[in-house]
Amino acid sequence: MTFELLTFFFFSAVLVFASAMVITIRNPVKAALFLVLAFFSAACLWVLLEAEFLGIVLILVYVGAVMVLFLFVVMMLDVNLARMREGFGEYLPMGAIVAILMVAEMAIVLGSGEFSLANMPQPAGHPEGYSNTKELGRLIYTVYVYPFEIAALILLVAIVAAIALTLRKRPNTKHQNTAQQIQVKRSDRVRLVKMPSEKKPEN
Repeated sequence: MTFELLTFFFFSAVLVFASAMVITIRNPVKAALFLVLAFFSAACLWVLLEAEFLGIVLILVYVGAVMVLFLFVVMMLDVNLARMREGFGEYLPMGAIVAILMVAEMAIVLGSGEFSLANMPQPAGHPEGYSNTKELGRLIYTVYVYPFEIAALILLVAIVAAIALTLRKRPNTKHQNTAQQIQVKRSDRVRLVKMPSEKKPEN
C-alpha cells in the first residue's frame, strides 16, 4: 500500500468522522467546528486528486469566510440547548427511516460494481505546465456554460427572495428610517424652556 493510498484513507476517515459528528453532536458551536474539519479534509482529498484550485477555494471560501460567519451567528443567537432537546423523541422515528433509506441507497449504488478500482483507475499524472484552473475555466465557459448561467440565475433569485422576505413590513418590528433622521431639524429635537430664576429663601 503506497503512501498516497494511506493518505487518502486517512483523510477519508477524518471526513466521515467529522461529518457524523456534525449531525450527532448537540452543541452547535462544536458542530460548526467539526464542519470546518470536514471541509479541510475534503480540500486535502481534492489536492490528492490534483485539483489544487478547488481545494484552495474550499478552504478560503468555506472555511475562511462562510464557517466564520456561521460561528458568529451561532454564538450571537445564544441557542437554548435544553429547548432544542425537547422534541428529539418525536422526530427520531422519521429520522431513523430517512437514515435507513439513505444507507440502503448508498449500498445499492456502491455495491453495483461501477465504483470499483477496476472501473475507476487512478487518474494519470498531468504533464509539466498543466493548469487545472485554466482547464476548469475552459470547461465552465464552453461545455457547461448554460448550467453555469442557470446556477448563477438561481442564486440571484435566491438573494432577491431573501432580501424581499427580510424587508417585508412587520408592525411589531422596530426599525430606523434614515431619510427622516437626515431631514430632522434642531427644533424637532431640542426645546428651550425659559424659567424665572429663583432666589434661595433666607432663614
